This record gives sequence, C-alpha cells and structure tokens, in this order.
Amino acid sequence: MGHFFSLLSQQLFPHKTTFTAEQIPDLTGRVVIVTGGNSGLGKEVIKALLNRNAKVYMAARSKGKAEEAIKELKEATGKDAHFLALDLSSLASVRRAAEEFRIEETELHILYNNAGLMNTPMDDLTSTGFDLQYGTNVLGHFLFTELLLPALAAGAQSSPDHHSRIVATSSAGAHMATVDFDSLKDGPARRKLSPELLYWQSKFLNAIVAREAAKRYADKSILSFSVDPGSVRTDIMRHEGAFMKKMSDTLFVSPAKGALSQPWIGTVPEAVQYNGEYIVPWAHVGKCRAELYDNALAERVWNTVLEDQ
Repeated sequence: MGHFFSLLSQQLFPHKTTFTAEQIPDLTGRVVIVTGGNSGLGKEVIKALLNRNAKVYMAARSKGKAEEAIKELKEATGKDAHFLALDLSSLASVRRAAEEFRIEETELHILYNNAGLMNTPMDDLTSTGFDLQYGTNVLGHFLFTELLLPALAAGAQSSPDHHSRIVATSSAGAHMATVDFDSLKDGPARRKLSPELLYWQSKFLNAIVAREAAKRYADKSILSFSVDPGSVRTDIMRHEGAFMKKMSDTLFVSPAKGALSQPWIGTVPEAVQYNGEYIVPWAHVGKCRAELYDNALAERVWNTVLEDQ
C-alpha cells in the first residue's frame, strides 16, 4: 500500500522546477538517438534538442509516421531529424538499426531509451515468445544499448563534461510491481498477471537496468538514469478503456510539460553527480521502491536480460 501512496503523491504533487527547454545548453556537435521519437514525449524531447542544435536520430518502427513527425519538427524548429528504422520487439531489427547507425556515426553522446508499449493484449508476444511489453520496453532497449556502447564510449571522450548519457523512460508504475521472472516469457505465470502488471513490471525493470548500467558502464564514462515523466497525455494510452482515456484527457499534462525531466538529466552539467538516479516529475532526483536498490536483484535482472537477447 505504501507503494501506491508514493506513486499517487508523486503524480498529484510533482516537484516544482524552474527548468525550461530554453535552459538546455548548446548541443552543437552532439549526436543523439531518441527511440519512439515520432510522437508523444519522444517527439517533444527531439524538438527541444533540435532547438539547441543537436543532431538527432528519430528511431521508430513506422517510416511514414516518422517522416510526418520530422516534417512537423522541421516546421517548428527549422532543423531536420534523421529517421532510423527500429522495431524494438524484433532483436533482428535492433541489430540492423545499431549497424545502420554505426555506419553513419562513430560517436553517440545521448541515448534516450524512450519508446514503449503499455497494457498490450495478453496474446501479443514477440517473435521469440516473450511478453511484448518486456520484449519491447526492456529487452529491445537493452540490446540496442549494448550494441551502441562503442559509440557511447567515443561520445564521452568528445563531450564537454567527458561523459555520454543514457536516459531510460520508466514510470510511476515502477512503484507497483515486483519482478516475476517466470512471466517474462509466455506461460502459466504470465497468464496469471494482467496487462497492467506486466507493464508496471517492464517499467520497474527499465529502472533496475538503468541503475545497474550506471555501475557497469562507469569505467567507460557513460552515465545512466531512469525517468518517471509523470502522468502525460500520449498515445501510449491507446489500449486503455474509455474511463482511463477520459481521465488522462482531464488530469494528465501535455507531452510538452511532461518532457522536461528527460532533456534536463540528459544535458545539464550537474547531471554528472546523479549517475544511476531515478528522476521524478519534474527535473528532480527522487526515489523508487526499495527493491530498486537491491544489488542482488539487479544482478539477476541483468543476467536474465543478457541471456534473453
């Protein structure tokens, strides 16, 4: 029950911040990837980064939707984002996307692991039989990050603060889930859970992996964070019922408002001192449930995700 009240407080009473997109430092020469950047939070993050002169790759499944978003962003910022084909539910697509990026670029300064699915139907699985939310939100991003480590390490060397950064989009739902390792692949254990619990679990896993990556990549000068963006109106709610959609329209904030923490932790100089932290609304270092800080659990999660790829 304490997890629920922590979640509720975090969403209803977010921390006030004076940070705005205009305070993002100049990013000339910096290369960024934003997964799921054709809509919602990702699109707003890209807009903010383009306005500060970053070279941004929009990694998305649909070329048509990405091109439409790139056109809109060009009209808003005068800058072009670059499309990178990526279907996180397919590990083959993840490998192709990483290879395509490495052909184009030798350095990566910021990786936003932002894309995600929420509350997908129980019959939706990856091609290898994993829960689709785990396969997309966690496993696909994990492999993508691992394949981009050389570029991130090179990016750290040319960054003004001598660090590159990985920013994973988690959720307040991370407060509501433990990890049921038997539910990651389809089977009786998974079928006992609801789509909501499987989503919350994936977001908790995002936070665990991000914190563990902060330790494992430190010697490469790669920082890693997880972010709860708050309750935001985006199309990730498309699988929700009419009541939840109505509530989100009434109570949730716009993507522009919700997309403050990601640019903050991904670009500001002081973020170097917050490696591994869980960021809460808005632009504030917070805390998740106690299990996030269990090193034995983190080790087991890391090894499981590594084996699953």
